[in-house]
Amino acid sequence: MTEPTVPHWHTSTRSSNQAACVEVAGNLPGRVLVRDTKQRDGGTLAFAPAAWRAFLTDPPRRG
Repeated sequence: MTEPTVPHWHTSTRSSNQAACVEVAGNLPGRVLVRDTKQRDGGTLAFAPAAWRAFLTDPPRRG
């Protein structure tokens, strides 16, 4: 079985169908990609899966 090489993007549930949020592709081995919904050609951030999970589960820090 071959590993996927094309990102499968999905829009954040917080975008409220206004295209004002982010898209995430978590189907690629060893990385999670994130991009701006409004500027899909504007660049992509890549995270290690463990770093992405930590971002999603860690509570925000207040200063």
